[in-house]
Amino acid sequence: MPDKYLFEYAVIRIVPKVEREEFLNVGVILYCAKQKFLGLLYHLDKERIKAISDELNCVEAKEYLDAFEQVCVGNAAASPIAKLPIAERFRWLTATRSTIIQTSKVHPGLCDDAQEMLSRIYTQQVL
Repeated sequence: MPDKYLFEYAVIRIVPKVEREEFLNVGVILYCAKQKFLGLLYHLDKERIKAISDELNCVEAKEYLDAFEQVCVGNAAASPIAKLPIAERFRWLTATRSTIIQTSKVHPGLCDDAQEMLSRIYTQQVL
């Protein structure tokens, strides 16, 4: 039986009006220490977003998500946070926020392949 690796993930949410606490799942971030993996997938479905708010600036939201992605991949030119070790970047990305981009609580699991698990969770939670 192949080794199973502990991973942690959080769902990335768009919260158009923070005061209303309505959200739409738009992405997933997954961290697996043993595989030295930190990955993020997201998709902005403008029609679904407009169904809960026609005031959200999707271009701005995409810029925020792109910044999350740059921290995730460790692009030090994009942010000083990206210079941190993988575990610290994951903790920063999944920290509680009161902004239009938020994450769920962190959930654990076991997997064989972190990239495949990221794709599976993304399909289940976002698409």
